[in-house]
Amino acid sequence: MKKIGELLVQQGKISERDVERTLLAQTEMGGVFGQVLVKLGLVSEADVAAALASQLSIGLLTAADYPESPIRLEALSQDFLLSNAVVPVADSPERACFAATMPQDPFLAKALAMALDKPVAISLGLESDINRALQLYLQEQADDSGESPGDDQFGGQSDDEFIEHLKDLASEAPVIRLVNQLIHRAVDMGASDIHIEPFDDGLHLRYRVDGVLQDYPDPPAGNLAAAIASRIKLLSQMNIAERRLPQDGRIMTRVKGHEIDLRVSTIPTVHGESIVMRVLDRESIQLALSTMGFSEDTLQRYLGLLARPHGVLLVTGPTGSGKTTTLYASLASLDSESLKIITVEDPVEYQLAGVNQIQVQTQISLSFARALRAILRQDPDIIMIGEMRDTETAQIGVQSALTGHLVLSTLHTNTAASAITRLEDMGVERYLITSAVNGVLAQRLVRTLCKQCKDAHEVGRDYIEQTGLRRFVSADTLQVFQARGCAACNQTGYAGRTGIHELFVLDDEMHRVIMSGADATLLHAAARRQGMVTLYEDGLRKVVQGVTSMEELLRVTQDQSEGESAGKAADMATPAVASLSA
Repeated sequence: MKKIGELLVQQGKISERDVERTLLAQTEMGGVFGQVLVKLGLVSEADVAAALASQLSIGLLTAADYPESPIRLEALSQDFLLSNAVVPVADSPERACFAATMPQDPFLAKALAMALDKPVAISLGLESDINRALQLYLQEQADDSGESPGDDQFGGQSDDEFIEHLKDLASEAPVIRLVNQLIHRAVDMGASDIHIEPFDDGLHLRYRVDGVLQDYPDPPAGNLAAAIASRIKLLSQMNIAERRLPQDGRIMTRVKGHEIDLRVSTIPTVHGESIVMRVLDRESIQLALSTMGFSEDTLQRYLGLLARPHGVLLVTGPTGSGKTTTLYASLASLDSESLKIITVEDPVEYQLAGVNQIQVQTQISLSFARALRAILRQDPDIIMIGEMRDTETAQIGVQSALTGHLVLSTLHTNTAASAITRLEDMGVERYLITSAVNGVLAQRLVRTLCKQCKDAHEVGRDYIEQTGLRRFVSADTLQVFQARGCAACNQTGYAGRTGIHELFVLDDEMHRVIMSGADATLLHAAARRQGMVTLYEDGLRKVVQGVTSMEELLRVTQDQSEGESAGKAADMATPAVASLSA
């Protein structure tokens, strides 16, 4: 009998080198050869299943082969089905048929035949299909028993019994498999966050992909809701017995050959603990400014600001707009061998070679401000502050810039110009702002159109004038693209994201406007007169290039004030966009 690896090599699915790598990984990770292949991302689950079915000369079930309603066999316990990843697919007086991930296990067939007292047939099934069928099976059992996800299953237990019960739940094979599946699916989808939310009707599961939340079939509710939460809290070193207070933790794991860092946050809700896991794939992060969507003119001016020996350079935008990644890429573009670079972050998301990175520890009073005061005695050339959150941090950052350091940091503001008024609100005098701040970069992330399915449409002069495209288009017609949706992009029409930017440079003219007491609106208008390209206008460049769609640009920037107002542009553009769809 040929081995799985040999069959896949013959079929051209993998190479001999892939077999060697998988065998090495198998010694570290454990598990069977085919599962390790899938985890490393070398082949799909379906390819391994097809090869295994050929090797064992047994049938391979597809998703359509499973019954719509679960088949209940009273002689089999749910624990047995879950532990062995086996599910009934047909039953008759003469024979029962099952799908299993390990149909070659001789003990499985014997156990099923003894329990049912009749012959059984076991076919091979994909793990994802079997898990889905088991979820339906468990859901039906919970509905029949009248259990509610909110029922207290720990009533009458002592504290020690309660903790042991939680640990037992979290250590069961089905729960471990389910949590692993949640994480693996996030990596496959390229998700940045996993949301596990308890509601009255059970657990809801959502993934944030390219900045947009997408619903996914819910994991099983009932008793497994507490088990899932306990498993995640156990992995992230949290107190699994504490369900009344918010907690934070971290999980380091390896998925399909990728080192994955999961930042876990739990909060108590009326129906249980809501859990969010931020997925940080250390190997997929792009730390090159040239690949982050910068327009050429904006990039050159930004690099000019980075090259200055001292001053403050700020990156602004809402949560999830890529500010920290831009700062990391900025640091990566600098010469860490000839410069002393120190960062203070909360948390340290990615470790950079040659850079001294400090993790804020609020529980021992190591705050941004306290770390900054210590940093200044370390003779740094460049200081990166993860975020200017309070007055003390902002003032120390400005003082550091005035004493000969280049300071990089982030602020939560909507536009580049409003960063100036935000600093003033934090207690930094305007004369210090003009002396210390070199520039402010505002950015957003827009989804890029799927190259496989994007639709081209030609628009005319009215559309070009209404949307503001005239600045970048000389002709009276233009080909723009819209999202359509296909299997490659999960029917969203988008795959990946890129940045749009506006760079506010503080030159002599802007110093005079700031010192005159102008508010954020006047500062923004003055910067536009000086040639600043706004977020909306930079996004229009991406629309002209066919990188993104007008709908996506308006979704991200229609709250911005763009001189004549992006809001007005959005109102004018929307009918034109709607006409395209029609």
